[in-house]
Amino acid sequence: MTATDIPPGFERQSRRSPLTDPWEPIYSRLTPDALILGLRLATPHTNARGFVHGGLIAALADKAMGHSCGHKMHGAHSLVTVGMSIDFISSAQIGQWFTVETDVVKTGSTLCFAQCFVKADGVVIARANATFRVVPKKKDAKP
Repeated sequence: MTATDIPPGFERQSRRSPLTDPWEPIYSRLTPDALILGLRLATPHTNARGFVHGGLIAALADKAMGHSCGHKMHGAHSLVTVGMSIDFISSAQIGQWFTVETDVVKTGSTLCFAQCFVKADGVVIARANATFRVVPKKKDAKP
């Protein structure tokens, strides 16, 4: 696989944010149960030693788990992270295909729980779990 190859089923993500804009292009693949994020690792994703930065891993794990909870709840609620833990297991290099694969553990009326594995070329490099506060979406105000 070359640095420009994107695995089948992944498309450019539709929910961008100012934090992740410098890391684009970021891809996603929707499954019935979760949103999988993916990207081809490049220099903007690394630390001073040339490995994928832990901050990128944590931010994308948070994003993937939160969006997966929202997807599982059919988009009817907003979610706010109240706690997250992460274990860094290995490192990843420029050129590898990076994914965040989430499992939504439980959704409820006030909390949602999720866990994920972060992989580089299919090898687990981190695992995380998070708890999200479920917040009803505000209805659009009529003028």
